[in-house]
Amino acid sequence: MSRRVLVTGGGQGLGAAISRALAVGGNRVIVADRDAEHAEAVAGEIGGEAWVVDLSDTEALDDLSLEVDILVNNAGIQRIHPIEEFPPEEWRLIMRVMLETPYLLTRAALPYMKHQGWGRVINISSVHGLRASAFKSAYVAAKHGLQGLTKTTALEGGPFGITANTVNPGYVGTALVTSQIADQARSRGITEEQVTDQVFLAKSAIKRLVEPEEVAALVRFLASDEAAMITGAAHSMDAGWSAG
Repeated sequence: MSRRVLVTGGGQGLGAAISRALAVGGNRVIVADRDAEHAEAVAGEIGGEAWVVDLSDTEALDDLSLEVDILVNNAGIQRIHPIEEFPPEEWRLIMRVMLETPYLLTRAALPYMKHQGWGRVINISSVHGLRASAFKSAYVAAKHGLQGLTKTTALEGGPFGITANTVNPGYVGTALVTSQIADQARSRGITEEQVTDQVFLAKSAIKRLVEPEEVAALVRFLASDEAAMITGAAHSMDAGWSAG
């Protein structure tokens, strides 16, 4: 059966991989991204539609109504500072994009999913939804909050055939990760060459970055009928990071 899908941050990186994976089988994917060129390129490639939107403008989402069967809250940003140096405006930006927006989009989608008697809410969290790292207080706090939102969504949606889960990858080989290298090096007082081994892979049992397509494959499974009894769960894909 063809489903209607919304993927935020779907125009590039991990979001683009998820958009492609969920377009298989005739699903109609809405690629939401603030970058019009990227959103339209991915949408054109997969036969979907682009939604050019600034998800940091949360007030514009207050009265939104979404008729989608599958919602993937993937959009994310990163800022790296010690707590006492963290600019409040950057903290609030991360909270809006990575916690408030998923809440508002879930709120907008649930009435339709309940009416249909079927729905999937898949929130792309992180190993930082389960563990903390220094200098990422806003990101860690937002991802921990997303875990709580997901569990509550699972409890409220369960009687209506709606599941809600998080996917918790370690460092994924995308621009969001590689763009952190300079900030990580500066905050930790190490070279950029040391960041990959000493930060990105230090806690992983498997010493490589996660591939976007690997995460997208798990998302596709969680969106399927076969995953109907999987809900309220955090699915680690962190190369063993959280096992230690």
